[in-house]
Amino acid sequence: MPAGSGEQLDEALAAVDAFDRALEGGLLRPGPECVAGLGALATAVAGSPLAALVGEAAGKASAGAAGEDHFVALAAARTALLGAVHDALTADADEITGRTREETEAAPPADPPSANLLAAARTWLSEVARAGWRGIDHELASGAAPVVSAMLPDPALRRLATLLDGFAAELAASCPGATLERIPARRWGDLWSRALLLTRPGAADRPADATATGRLLPLGVDLHEHATAVQAQVHAVFEPDGGGPPRLVRASVSVPKPDTVVEAGVWQLLRPHLSLLTAVGEGRAMHLDAMPLTDEGDLVWDDARARTGDPADALATARVVLPTATALPTAPLDRHPVRIAEPVFLEGYDSAHDGDTLTFTVAGRTFPVDTDRIPTAGPLTPEAVANSGACIGLLRWDGGFRLQPLAVETTVRRKAVALHAGAWAGGTTDKAGARAEKAATDAMTVLRERAGRLLRK
Repeated sequence: MPAGSGEQLDEALAAVDAFDRALEGGLLRPGPECVAGLGALATAVAGSPLAALVGEAAGKASAGAAGEDHFVALAAARTALLGAVHDALTADADEITGRTREETEAAPPADPPSANLLAAARTWLSEVARAGWRGIDHELASGAAPVVSAMLPDPALRRLATLLDGFAAELAASCPGATLERIPARRWGDLWSRALLLTRPGAADRPADATATGRLLPLGVDLHEHATAVQAQVHAVFEPDGGGPPRLVRASVSVPKPDTVVEAGVWQLLRPHLSLLTAVGEGRAMHLDAMPLTDEGDLVWDDARARTGDPADALATARVVLPTATALPTAPLDRHPVRIAEPVFLEGYDSAHDGDTLTFTVAGRTFPVDTDRIPTAGPLTPEAVANSGACIGLLRWDGGFRLQPLAVETTVRRKAVALHAGAWAGGTTDKAGARAEKAATDAMTVLRERAGRLLRK
């Protein structure tokens, strides 16, 4: 397993890629490239407790004789490799930020959900692996539907049901696989292996949620917008009542959206579900009273348990409080490089361009700045980031650490000005933002009228 050096991380990721190529052609009649990919996966975990199981599974799969338990072992090996990469990169991020990370106790075993439904899901996922991404068709993709329908009424199975439903929908939208020009091998490999492990009883067990009472100081908003959905994730520092070290926490909201609602208009869809967005837009703290908090640092938001507090400048929070904040650990099945998003504060950096990529250099380290992640639903722009002197961002990993800006301090007409990606979350008087809000209001009015007419028919 990789310990953290660049060479070891590359080897681990190369083994994952090799196995993903094996899944492309399917494991029913494995060819030479498939056999090589299975061997690479087994070799990568040869020094781990998984070695014997994965070695046997790779041998059976290479002969086209793998059973469901063998597929589970292969999925576990792939997940373990990505988890080891995640842990090594997280340790590097903690070294960069000087952050300490808390530990949580293992969850007590929960009552196992229906074994029959888990077995049915495992059977479908095994058939998907045998067919491979090139072999998917509508009949295979639709095979998950009855399993999902049976799982959804059970809260203990809803997580797996949602994953299967989305995975099957992606496969169905890509049928027939034989004609695909490009296959999202890493993504589909992630979904397949995660779903397969969730079919094992106890795989998704987590400690019970704790509660958070104290002051919440927002740092910034990470906005993800798609054609039919939008998500806002607020990164913040939580200061518990009664003392104790501050903690890094998150609060998220996701909603469906019409494709006609874009830019600043998306905040109208999100605000009613998360009052924290208004506090972010107004630059205020919030006081929480027994707000549910998961073991990974996610607040399960309940407006009844929050009230708006005093003004709280995000840049001041980043300068003073963020360096002392601890981070909560990542759940075992969530350990993946794409999950890394560490809040960090930088100032006094040198800005430069490496081709089309903006870079910040500070304390001997150079970070590419991911300006493509700056949402259009706010006043923050790539130009403002390039001319800034201080930045709150998320440290992410994409073949190397990159910085996603959430807020910057820059100079406008010889005055220091703070610009936030989420500044319009609570509403805006900015001309561009106001126009987008009005357009969204008009679009939603039309859609409600149309929906009302349809319901009356």
